[in-house]
Amino acid sequence: MRGYLEALRQPGQTVNPLFATLGVEVEHVTDGEATLRLATGGGLVQGGGVIAGGILATMADEAMAHAVIGGLADGLVTATMECSVRFLSPARAGAVLLARAVVVRRGRTVVFAEASVTDGDGRLLVRASGSFLVLPRKGNPAPGETP
Repeated sequence: MRGYLEALRQPGQTVNPLFATLGVEVEHVTDGEATLRLATGGGLVQGGGVIAGGILATMADEAMAHAVIGGLADGLVTATMECSVRFLSPARAGAVLLARAVVVRRGRTVVFAEASVTDGDGRLLVRASGSFLVLPRKGNPAPGETP
């Protein structure tokens, strides 16, 4: 996982195509914590004039997943088993989103995490919780390969 996390922080990274497409930046990832940042643009706005809820949910899910990834041993990967998202306030076009996540309980095969997404003004937009399955990676990945 260390190779992936190091590659993810590089400008123009290609190990996480979703982050590259959306413009998500990794601010912080350690064992049990992660912070992701996204400067939103017009392409993420839905018909009602606010950032699509799926983008906010994605930020929460990915922050939680990366908090889990930060503590995984080499040869293990994670997959979201369940994710509950509560939308508390709309995000306006042009907002900078900060998704912060923490692991609340780490088991051998299931990890539980919580996340919040705020805007640049510190306004709470989303609260989320999730459970993540930990399993052995199949095959032999190249250094920096997506988990």
